[in-house]
Amino acid sequence: MAPILEIEDLKKLARRRVPKMFFDYADSGSWTESTYQANEDDFADIKLRQRVAVDMTNRTLSTRMIGQDVSMPVALAPTGLCGMQRADGEILAAQSAEAFGVPFTLSTMSICSIEDVAEKTTKPFWFQLYVLRDKEFVGDLIDRAKAAGCSALVLTLDLQILGQRHKDLRNGLSAPPKFTPKHIWQMATSPIWCAKMAQTKRRTFRNIVGHAKGVADLSSLSSWTAEQFDPQLSWNDVAWIKERWGGPLILKGILDKADAIKSLECGADAIIVSNHGGRQLDGASSAIGMLPEIIDAVGDKIEVHIDGGIRSGQDILKAICLGAKGTYVGRPYLYALGAMGREGVDRMFEILRNEFDITMALCGERDVTNLDRSNLYSVFGEKLQHDG
Repeated sequence: MAPILEIEDLKKLARRRVPKMFFDYADSGSWTESTYQANEDDFADIKLRQRVAVDMTNRTLSTRMIGQDVSMPVALAPTGLCGMQRADGEILAAQSAEAFGVPFTLSTMSICSIEDVAEKTTKPFWFQLYVLRDKEFVGDLIDRAKAAGCSALVLTLDLQILGQRHKDLRNGLSAPPKFTPKHIWQMATSPIWCAKMAQTKRRTFRNIVGHAKGVADLSSLSSWTAEQFDPQLSWNDVAWIKERWGGPLILKGILDKADAIKSLECGADAIIVSNHGGRQLDGASSAIGMLPEIIDAVGDKIEVHIDGGIRSGQDILKAICLGAKGTYVGRPYLYALGAMGREGVDRMFEILRNEFDITMALCGERDVTNLDRSNLYSVFGEKLQHDG
């Protein structure tokens, strides 16, 4: 096998090893996918400031995210159907993140349950929550996350209705998946995937089945999920969830400075600048494109993180230079899982750390906490002015 040197290598390998309907689920945006593409492309419009003849020894990427020590300012983003990229995917990713010293965020729509991940890990992870119509179930999810020792709650605000994703519709992807001849052929031509899936009992949404009212098996899951996203979600729900949770609260899906200020007023501990990976409002600005404006609006009054388009350690560094205190990777670790399982996620972390560390050194910095806009030459075509 060719050496795995960058995230794109993992993506290519995952495309060959994961059934098409599941790979496309991870690698798709809504409608024209313009926002999905902009999330990646806009990082290229940020140019780094090279410095030379600077002592580069004793470098450190270690910092803190919402008061938690991290080996570098990166967390694994919440991603649905992770356990369909590789059997027990959420468990494998959580174990890798724990070993590397960064947060793992479990999605409400995960294949492995909160309890599954807690049983197979030794340190707290984060839990991502959707606001659903069944508020009793939402409250139970929060209580289960607390009982499992989750150390932060990530509340997603940008999925009141589902954005139209053409790849999923063309593939006939459903929850639970329907096994048509086309789907059976896709799985049959993915022997590694099939072998791993045959060895696990975790093949459905285990946070939901057996927990939500009226959802006892796969046959009742499809109609339940189609009805549950709540179009009436409001800031009042944030207040209720914050009180019920009682711990660190991160609001995900902020893409406007007015919403960032509202998040601050609601008492959130952090916000994630995000457009849901380009999977909701196609035509929206990229996450990195909105980060400077949001940072300028809230200053240091609330911790600002970013999710969307990060494909390298250089992208991480650019986001930190613009003021983010943390970054999230979603698709890169899904590619890694699909390509090589736990080994792939470990390799992804190594790639990102190496790229981040070397880039920081060549920018003349030794400590990630010292990075700021002075390390950038230009942002989105506008040259930055520097004293030195």
